[in-house]
Amino acid sequence: MTGTVLVSTPSFGARSDAPWTALAEEGLVARTDTERHPLAAADLAEVVGDADALIVGLDRVDARVLAAAPSLRVVAKHGVGVDNIDVAAASARGVSVVNAPGSNTGAVADLAFALLLATARQIVPAHTATAAGKWERFYGPELAGRTLGVIGFGRIGQAVARRAAGFDMTVVAHDPYLPDERIAGFGVQPLSLDECLSRADAVTLHVPGTGGPPLLDADRIALLKPGAYLVNTARGDLVDEQALADALTSGRLAGAGLDAFATEPPGDSPLLAAPNVVLTPHMGAFSDDANATMGTTVVRDIARVLRGDRPHNLVPH
Repeated sequence: MTGTVLVSTPSFGARSDAPWTALAEEGLVARTDTERHPLAAADLAEVVGDADALIVGLDRVDARVLAAAPSLRVVAKHGVGVDNIDVAAASARGVSVVNAPGSNTGAVADLAFALLLATARQIVPAHTATAAGKWERFYGPELAGRTLGVIGFGRIGQAVARRAAGFDMTVVAHDPYLPDERIAGFGVQPLSLDECLSRADAVTLHVPGTGGPPLLDADRIALLKPGAYLVNTARGDLVDEQALADALTSGRLAGAGLDAFATEPPGDSPLLAAPNVVLTPHMGAFSDDANATMGTTVVRDIARVLRGDRPHNLVPH
């Protein structure tokens, strides 16, 4: 079997040779276009050419890209969320869409908890002050006995809940797609979204992007407890950034840790000037281990599709 794979995400095989080895083992030839990322659909359409497969990160794949790629048989998301891929349009053209579910679960859960700890204990300002030769005192709450609200209780939400249990936190969760009894089976109390927001001392988001109005608009941000913390390692359009910045500036919320933004990079986001924030560049999936697993997972499924076999991680349309 041979085939050409266009790799448009610079994170593919960036921390491990395993994905590149997998390509060679499957007889696949890679060409790359990773200088610009993410690519808009119009830009990707210009370079896709005769590729049999695409490996994308946050690049937009829509009908224009599909129409420009007559040989294309599979689009692989180097990650989990496929909100940047028009899965229905791909299916209509007979193009499979695959992803790598579970490959970055531990990495994202680790970062979510790191952001919570960093904001609660003011680690970034403490470091900055100490490095500047100051010797100040920085106070923050202990996590034990506090309540963590997990919005979205899939693989990553469950992994965060396990970490929270290790810190002696009480965990409540909301997931519109998971039955309450499934959530309760993890020793976690299921709640409505508004109840989860109002009950929790810290809230962490693990749901897909909305593609429209934010899930946490100004009214829902107002439901958060005074002094609460918000962590978002999911998608930037989940949060009204101005409303969050206002809540942080007024002191109503104690802090926020954010790995995703409405526009990336967040050049003019009001959160850049907000107090008590820790901001990271959408790096939740960027662990060495996840990089190896994610890349090899999508390569093996690309090979399955090109051989005419059913992929393990086919995204339904």
